[in-house]
Amino acid sequence: MAVMTLRIPDDIDPSIRAGANAAGLSLNAYIVRAARRQAVLDAAQQLAQLGLGDDLCDEGDTL
Repeated sequence: MAVMTLRIPDDIDPSIRAGANAAGLSLNAYIVRAARRQAVLDAAQQLAQLGLGDDLCDEGDTL
């Protein structure tokens, strides 16, 4: 596990905290999930550009 410091701009801090609260997650867990989701989406888009992401693992997710 890596430790990271994240600076959240004041103008978006309330909305991020509200999203975490609405999801029932700690701020840390919410941000980690968002980062992981974005990393997966970025990788999937790269696969799609290679023609390999039309049907992702037969789970009904497509790009």
